[in-house]
Amino acid sequence: MVRSRSSWLSAALLALAVLLGLAGPAPAATPPPPTGATGASAAETVAAMQPGWNLGNTLDATGPDETSWGNPRVTRAQLSAIRDQGFRSVRIPVTWSQHQGPAPDHTIDPAQLARVTEVAGWALEEGLYVMVNVHHDSWQWIMEMPSRPDAVLERFTATYEQIAAAFRDAPPELLLESVNEPFFEGSSGDAENAELLHRLNAAFVSVVRDSGGINATRPLVLSTLHASSEQERLDELAASLAIIDDPALVATVHFYGYWPFSVNVAGHTRFDEVVRQDLTDTFDRVHDTFTARGVPVIVGEYGLLGFDRSTETVQQGEKLKFFEFLGRYARQKQLTTMLWDNGQHFDRSAERWRDPALFRQLSTSWTVDSATGSTDQVFVPAAGAAAAATVVLDLAGTEVTAVRHGADNLQPGSDYVLSGDRLTLTADTLARLTDGRPHGVAAVLSVEFARGAPWDVHIIRYETPLLSDATGTTAGFDVPAAFRGDRLATMEAVYADGGNAGPHDWTSFKEFGAAFSPDYSGERITLTPEFFDATRDGSTVRLTFHFWSGDTQEYTLTRSGSTVTGTAGG
Repeated sequence: MVRSRSSWLSAALLALAVLLGLAGPAPAATPPPPTGATGASAAETVAAMQPGWNLGNTLDATGPDETSWGNPRVTRAQLSAIRDQGFRSVRIPVTWSQHQGPAPDHTIDPAQLARVTEVAGWALEEGLYVMVNVHHDSWQWIMEMPSRPDAVLERFTATYEQIAAAFRDAPPELLLESVNEPFFEGSSGDAENAELLHRLNAAFVSVVRDSGGINATRPLVLSTLHASSEQERLDELAASLAIIDDPALVATVHFYGYWPFSVNVAGHTRFDEVVRQDLTDTFDRVHDTFTARGVPVIVGEYGLLGFDRSTETVQQGEKLKFFEFLGRYARQKQLTTMLWDNGQHFDRSAERWRDPALFRQLSTSWTVDSATGSTDQVFVPAAGAAAAATVVLDLAGTEVTAVRHGADNLQPGSDYVLSGDRLTLTADTLARLTDGRPHGVAAVLSVEFARGAPWDVHIIRYETPLLSDATGTTAGFDVPAAFRGDRLATMEAVYADGGNAGPHDWTSFKEFGAAFSPDYSGERITLTPEFFDATRDGSTVRLTFHFWSGDTQEYTLTRSGSTVTGTAGG
């Protein structure tokens, strides 16, 4: 019989306690189960791992402790809570560098190895599949392989000899992943990169398999270069898998969407056909290269890159459409997905989602398609009469069953009109919901469907934003902004004498959160030092702020040395 998850953890921790001098000699190990005892193939294991979640910025933190990047210490209760959210697997990124001794042994601190084993064991005991890896080591020392091939391979091998020994008899629900987002600095190009990564992956497989026990058949996860989904990188990994010729190998890539949309730059504020096509092309390539040929795939990280700055970098409705379609298409292509969460999504102290609507969309996408709308915002001007507004629905094969405002059902015909995929909110309804209300969200309507998640529509009372003159410095300049209910979508910057200003000068539209950032409660738009680092001294820069209502506001900057003067208007 396969040893239980809890008995493995107890035995592993006892063995590590011996190394730490905290216990006497370990008893003789229980004979390992016969290989393949569970009967699950790598493909069946990967399918059972869907959906997955990353314990990010924790054991992969490069500081002295797992809390050094701001997350709380991992507890079993946190992992239990993740399981209760519907996740079936957890990826545990681990950075080993700062916990290793010098060559030639590169000994991992037994206390750190015990901690990783403990966290993995808790997750297994909670019924989760687990994936443990070598994470930020990729850019700390593995990337040096072109100039130090033997030294890097020696350290990589020594690292995995210790990891493999620690997990030798762990249940088969634990997977090992070779290295996170591998790359090589100073290589001669694609051919050398492919050869070096193959050497690493082949060494990883050999070390783990030779360690025996359940490691002899455990599913092992191999990444493409950079965890990229470009066809050239997929082909390189496919060739490597063919050479290694092991039936329990799994391919992994990462996916953060079409880059301009993912970080909100170059005016890509919406989940449009370009963004959708990028996703479908990516998942098609991965499926056709691996899944269709019998190699299971784990999308080991997915999300939006802009989340590293703020979860508001991409507008709420647009991000919901992105995640709904990602979950839908991943199901179609039989890809297991693992949400990257560095603490910005699931509050590990309060054990709740910081954005419940986002999690609702995510979790629904694991099983069914949901309808979405062309927008989740309807702007109603504070001055003048309200006008009817239409939201175009992507019905995804379902139908509208109700439109609610809180506990109240809106009435078709008088409150709204539904014609095919067009939901029109009447002028009277919008006036009733916004009259006398302060600027901002006056009401949230929930459009409900026969299947899938509802689509929330925020009814917003607004007036044209007002910008004011200001003086500041290139160390950070604040544009005074009375938003009056409106929301900032993006910003353009051009020189008065021609040409694009600021970072990413191939586009006039700057990166949200990197070049500029709105502060709604503080009533200001901050232009960052990075923005001014990429502008000319003595220049005049004309800014255009684009708001989600459709309004635009002009603003002029004049720079002299480190002094900046801002003037509202063109």
